Formats: sequence, structure tokens, C-alpha cells
Amino acid sequence: MPSVVRVLLAVDHQMEREGLLAVLERHPIEVVAEAGDAESAVRLCQVHRPHAMVLDLALTADGIVDCARSMLANDPKLGIVLLTARAYDELVVAALRGGIRGCVVKTQTGEELVKAIHDVSAGRTYLSAEASSVVAKMCLDGASTLASLTPRLREVLRLIADGKTTREIAAILGVSEKTAELYRSRIMAKLDVHDTAGLVRYAIRLGLVDL
Repeated sequence: MPSVVRVLLAVDHQMEREGLLAVLERHPIEVVAEAGDAESAVRLCQVHRPHAMVLDLALTADGIVDCARSMLANDPKLGIVLLTARAYDELVVAALRGGIRGCVVKTQTGEELVKAIHDVSAGRTYLSAEASSVVAKMCLDGASTLASLTPRLREVLRLIADGKTTREIAAILGVSEKTAELYRSRIMAKLDVHDTAGLVRYAIRLGLVDL
């Protein structure tokens, strides 16, 4: 880990950035740039090449993973800490799979954010207590759910998440469309999910498909 960590603050509200600056300046951390929107964050990341970035979910709520991936494509060693008001299940998992190595909830202390910055800049992963609880629960739930699905049903779920139609799934598996539809119905019953979008979200949570 570098002796002084160079950090880019990508937070949409000026007042929040000022508060974070006040916390970070008490540590061997140099804030090299500040961004108030996603486009500026990407550009400043390319210019300043920071060791770490604090990326506020509010900066780009709908495309946080895509935003992170665009920056990591230019600098794979960049350590990104996601700053969020709440550790949503799908959000934390999607962030980790997208290359974000840290997640801190805004209700935590500034010292926890500092710890996260140091960890991700050293190549480690850091999750605040709430985010860790979310990941642990999802791992346990996922293990239980996977155990309830036969290998064939897992394959069907993966194909559904890949956007395959019932006809395409039947062709791939070499079964009738009626059988493929029966598989879909069994999956929905076991997972208590009753639409395709819900099945896709479940497949992502279980790690059956990439984002």
C-alpha cells in the first residue's frame, strides 16, 4: 500500500464532499480531485490516476456497475469504495462482481471509510458491517436455494437468465416445449418467484450468470 493514498472523491453533493474532506485530511490520504457527476468522475480518474476512489451510489444510481467498470478498464488496480445510504442485497453483490472492492454505508463512521480506502488501495476487499451481513445472508440463502434445485433446473434457470425462450431452452436441452415449460414452473414454485424478471434477479444472486 502506498505511504500516501491518492483518492478521487466522486460524490454528488458539495456539502457531503466537504465533510468527507474534513475526515480524510486527518490521515495520510491525498484527495487529488473531486467529481459531482459520473462523467467528471470517469474523466478525472483518467487524468489523476488515483489509488482509490470513493464512489457515491447517488452519483449514478442506475449504472453504478457500468460506471465502475469503465474506470477499471483504464486502471484495473484502482480500488473503488462504494458509498451508499443502505446496503441493498442486489446492489452489494452486483458491485462486488463488477470489480468494486469496498462498500461503506453512510451511517458508519468516517474512520470506517478511511479503513476501506486503505484496504482497497492495497488490493483487499472491505465491507462495512451492514454490507457484510447482507453478503453473508445471501450466501446462506443462495446455498439453501441451490440445494433445492436439481442440476437440470439450475441449467434451465441459467438459460432463462440468459434470455432464452421456452422454445430455445427446449431445443438446447433436447426436450419438448411442454417439458421446458414444466421446468420453468417447477423453478418458480421452488423459488416462490412468479415472473421472468424475478428469475433473472435470482440467477444473478446465486451466481449462475455474469452481470
